[in-house]
Amino acid sequence: MSSVLIVDDSPTIRSIIRAYLEITTSFRVCGEAGNGTTAIERAQALKPDVVLLDLVMPQVNGAQAAPIIKRLLPDTKIILFSFLTDVPSNSLAEAVGVDAVLSKPTDLTGIVEAIRKVTSRIVS
Repeated sequence: MSSVLIVDDSPTIRSIIRAYLEITTSFRVCGEAGNGTTAIERAQALKPDVVLLDLVMPQVNGAQAAPIIKRLLPDTKIILFSFLTDVPSNSLAEAVGVDAVLSKPTDLTGIVEAIRKVTSRIVS
């Protein structure tokens, strides 16, 4: 069972994603964080398989936190997600070293599909 760290500055978004993942999937939510600094700390402590990382957050944003997490935990998959619809996903993924970039869907199945896609690349 793959573990997921949810990082978003909105406690409401985090709780909705957590509930959805715990009820409808085989993913285990191992923790949450509300900003990039805490995400880096929690990722180091929890060593999740996947970090679902919001792009726009106060203090340290997702684009700043992602390369740090990737450097510390190179096997951890990172999905950067945002409500911004004009984010150039391929160039952003390359620039910050994430495994996927996703627009925050109104339907949470997009998040599940992205997590399944990146975890299918995890070598057991």
